[in-house]
Amino acid sequence: MRDSWLLCDFHIHSNMSDGSLPIEDVVDMYGREGFDVISITDHILDSHTLKEREEKGESVCAVREDKFKEYISILWREASRAWNEYEMLLIPGIEITNNYKGYHILAIDIKEYIDPTLPVEEIVKEIHKQEAIVIACHPHYGKREARHLYQHLWRNREKYAYLFDAWEIANRDDLFDAVGLKKFNYVANSDFHEPRHLYSWKSLIYCDKNVEAVKSAIRENKNIAIYLFRKQED
Repeated sequence: MRDSWLLCDFHIHSNMSDGSLPIEDVVDMYGREGFDVISITDHILDSHTLKEREEKGESVCAVREDKFKEYISILWREASRAWNEYEMLLIPGIEITNNYKGYHILAIDIKEYIDPTLPVEEIVKEIHKQEAIVIACHPHYGKREARHLYQHLWRNREKYAYLFDAWEIANRDDLFDAVGLKKFNYVANSDFHEPRHLYSWKSLIYCDKNVEAVKSAIRENKNIAIYLFRKQED
């Protein structure tokens, strides 16, 4: 398909981790709303956090390493359905989640499991080895509780600035003007966990409607806009 503005969301969770909906329902919701490109990015967790939650008897809410191939298979199956039913691209992704050290990293078009306990530089290197896109999640201070706990990437932004293909300039209802002031490559995402989160910040990308064109557009960051997507009243 030739160049056009594509409505995109690259940060979406299902009940494979801590989202409320099955992947199939997420696909249908975005498809019915007319999205062009999405990435489902369920959490994988660092071993320290996994152990801590298990010892406390808490729900893990993440894709474990031994379930990763099954997770990717489900995403590919749903990607085929998303295209056939809605002409919507679904790009398999994950959110590499290290709560112990305080960083969350999106990998878009991921193929193999990556250990969240690795240092940031190694995680980025492994993502790029898979020819995937790497995005810094909610890097700056927002309105929501505990966001200040995950500031490792922003505190070390000069070190990491150009390792990432993009930084989230907006996440759900939070707008991070500091990312714009630094002139980092950017995208806007919903961090979707439940239906009401659909109506939030999104990306508009002007490119061909195929995975490689979308990835190139994020890397080049020339034809990207942010868009506050709201529910259309009948």
